[in-house]
Amino acid sequence: MFRALVVSKDEESGRTSAAVEEISADRLPDGDVTVAVEYSTVNYKDGLCIGPGGGLVRNYPHVPGIDFAGTVESSDDDRYKPGDKVVLTGWRVGEAHWGGYSQKARVKADWLVPLPEGLDTRQAMAVGTAGFTSMLAVMALEDHGLKTGDGPVLVTGAAGGVGSVAVAILAALGHEVAGVTGRPETSGYLTSLGATQIVAREEINETVKRPLEAETWAGCIDAVGGAMLARVLGQMKYGASVSAVGLAGGAGLPATVIPFLLRGVNLLGIDSVMQPYENRLRAWKRIASDLPMDKLESMVQPATLDDLPRLGADILKGQVKGRVVVDVNG
Repeated sequence: MFRALVVSKDEESGRTSAAVEEISADRLPDGDVTVAVEYSTVNYKDGLCIGPGGGLVRNYPHVPGIDFAGTVESSDDDRYKPGDKVVLTGWRVGEAHWGGYSQKARVKADWLVPLPEGLDTRQAMAVGTAGFTSMLAVMALEDHGLKTGDGPVLVTGAAGGVGSVAVAILAALGHEVAGVTGRPETSGYLTSLGATQIVAREEINETVKRPLEAETWAGCIDAVGGAMLARVLGQMKYGASVSAVGLAGGAGLPATVIPFLLRGVNLLGIDSVMQPYENRLRAWKRIASDLPMDKLESMVQPATLDDLPRLGADILKGQVKGRVVVDVNG
């Protein structure tokens, strides 16, 4: 028997509830590899799955947790053997397939990557999907021409999980970083991660009639979407790119095509869920080399399985700063 956070649904009322339970290995879903989970983390999707489901969970009871890192316990696939350290992000694990809020997980071998050299399992979950997405976004900007010295790079939702890691990576690479936040109390935190400019959310969150404004940003990692993304597109420098990673501010885009046509601006969609294996390895290798571990540690909020119902609600309210690392054995 082992502990897991199990979300159940009352069929009559349609309400869900989450509680830590003792479960047996025979309840785990099918898969090639069984992992003794050591750490997981908390993402916005996890909050949806713990709480009302958000349309992400189809079958109950369910074990959420879209990320985990741990040690292979048993494997039917030659790529992994007992004792190997592995990381999982994406592939709809924690949504459609039981995830990492458990002391054991069983998954397909194709969904795993080896723990990159230079990281331990706790650090890997301090990174998690948020940090992995941040690195994919940085790599996309670089692939489209961003270089140090080009000018300030904007990060929206900068105090959140994706934003925090993006600020730290960009600053470590030598970029000027401007962080957008709606929480003034996080300014010192963002400065400690390497932000050289703090932009109040109110300054950039309103749609304006002018499709183009002054060329300000050499690049942008946007976790907000909506009106803020529309506004940012009109402020990008000629030929600059925006990596779109989230929609905390809404899925709509009240923009025109003018920034694309007159300034050659690029809007790059970043998906972390279905990324091909080789690109995953590339991103994790870059994380191990380019993300300052001291900055990563400063973002971490420790937690246990018992804390998850509260944290799931908090992240949906925008009340989680930085990265939550869940010790599933704590």
